[in-house]
Amino acid sequence: MGTLEGKAALVTGGSRGIGAAIVKRLARDGADVAFTYASRADAAAAVTAEVEALGRRCLAIRADSADADAVAGAVGQAVRAFGRLDVLVNNAGIFPYGPPEEVTVEEIDRTLAIHVRSAFVAAQAALAHMGQGGRIVSIGSCLAHRVPYPGVALYAASKAALVGLTKGLARDLGPRGITVNLVDPGSTDTDMNPADGEAADGERAFSALGRYGEPDDVAAMVAHLAGEGGRTVTGAAVAVDGGFCA
Repeated sequence: MGTLEGKAALVTGGSRGIGAAIVKRLARDGADVAFTYASRADAAAAVTAEVEALGRRCLAIRADSADADAVAGAVGQAVRAFGRLDVLVNNAGIFPYGPPEEVTVEEIDRTLAIHVRSAFVAAQAALAHMGQGGRIVSIGSCLAHRVPYPGVALYAASKAALVGLTKGLARDLGPRGITVNLVDPGSTDTDMNPADGEAADGERAFSALGRYGEPDDVAAMVAHLAGEGGRTVTGAAVAVDGGFCA
């Protein structure tokens, strides 16, 4: 029996990269999993097929995480599909990059909406359905804690905000038996940041291990926090960054 047998989870941004790895890992551990995706219906269908092949129920929900109503609606759809919600993973993200003087107000608003507001709104919606043993995990970034190169001020700021959100919610929800944690990946081999990309060698140089991580590395930590092993971990920011912040 999987450690999440009988549980239901929702992962935002679950059709590719780290999000897809999290969806599949939670399913392997026994959970039924819903996930949101922005546009890639083909990728969402592929993830759904993999989860269902494991004998788990899966629901792909098209929802833009910049739209607060869509985020809250996705929580409702997951609950209606599975009858419960035990695990929320706030993973949806973008990577704005460039000199600060070139960043537009629209970029600022969209980045904060996707990385911060959506995490808060999803948690608000989930709390109507979560009870003792509920788990909220957000995916942050090592760049929230160390910024060794230029061009990522907006991204770093948006991910740093999740530290405060995590600690505040952990304090609020502890009496209800719900844990809230943050997982901070480092350079991870995805289509957003491929290990064979132009900047990859430079990123490896910042890591103590000198290599990229895999999406499954992040998914394993999320699964640990979502399961029984995470029952006394809350308000924590856990690095899965190969020593980027060491």
